[in-house]
Amino acid sequence: MSKVKAIGLLSGGLDSTLALKTILNEGVDVTVLHFTSPFCTCSSRKDVCHNEAERVAREMKVPIKIMVKGAEYVDVLRHPKYGYGKGINPCIDCRIFMLRRAKEYGDSIGASFYFTGEVVGQRPMSQRIEAMNIVERESGLTGILLRPLSAHFFKPTIAEQKGWVNREHLLKISGRSRAPQFELAESLSIADYPCPSGGCRLTDKTFAKKVRDLLEHQESVSYSDLKLLTVGRHFRLSKDAKLIIGRDKQENAFIRNWSSGYMRVEPDFIGADGIIVGNPSQDDLKKAAEILLFYSKEKAPPEASIRFGDRSLTLRKGEISTDPTEYNVCME
Repeated sequence: MSKVKAIGLLSGGLDSTLALKTILNEGVDVTVLHFTSPFCTCSSRKDVCHNEAERVAREMKVPIKIMVKGAEYVDVLRHPKYGYGKGINPCIDCRIFMLRRAKEYGDSIGASFYFTGEVVGQRPMSQRIEAMNIVERESGLTGILLRPLSAHFFKPTIAEQKGWVNREHLLKISGRSRAPQFELAESLSIADYPCPSGGCRLTDKTFAKKVRDLLEHQESVSYSDLKLLTVGRHFRLSKDAKLIIGRDKQENAFIRNWSSGYMRVEPDFIGADGIIVGNPSQDDLKKAAEILLFYSKEKAPPEASIRFGDRSLTLRKGEISTDPTEYNVCME
């Protein structure tokens, strides 16, 4: 007799690791999904969560599929049915988005139920019982979405009713304290457990200004546009163009790696790497050149040349008239 199949969401954090171990102990055939996002504070540049999720899956001998919250996620950002949190974070709609995609994949492999590492009351917007019930309904997973760490706050799922999972082995953890999870990890012999999963940049009010500026000025948004939000200084030159320049060597390298498809900004002196997003006018390029000179400090010569794609401008450093703060999308 073949095992019952389940799909689990694995963030790379302790809670989802505990949920996975709990379900595996029930003898279920599990596949885990890990969603990557340019907005995760620990994975946007270093892939920490990504690496942790793959490590956990490897150690627990379960297949893992990486799924990207890319350009298609922009519609969720623009028009969240259940609104935003304190920044521009559509937490409830985000959970629905991920679980709908999980169901699509689960349907293709014959999964019978789904599970997550959610804990009631841990996150103020998406992990209230009311919100968790909305997520279950809107994702099409009514009765087949199990939260092993907080299962006793909810009615028994089909997995419990059919005996695929023993309800007595599930928990009733709530709140933001992680002490119960640490105790559970010890009881399950999980010693080298990962750090708590990363936070979301979208909850940050300052970062949210960059996102709002992007959505306001661009109808079509690429995954590269989303990645570039996480680095550099962003200057709105006009409704048609934005300048992004790096603040340090790491950001300069990041911008170079993601510059394909954008207008490169190339000064003839050592300074910040930059790109122009959009369709700049000649006046936009002059503003961009002056901003770049402003941040070059003593590194630029008295007369400097800056290339913008196939165009170039030469400016004298003493003739800068642009005030960068006037165009800075978000002072950081």
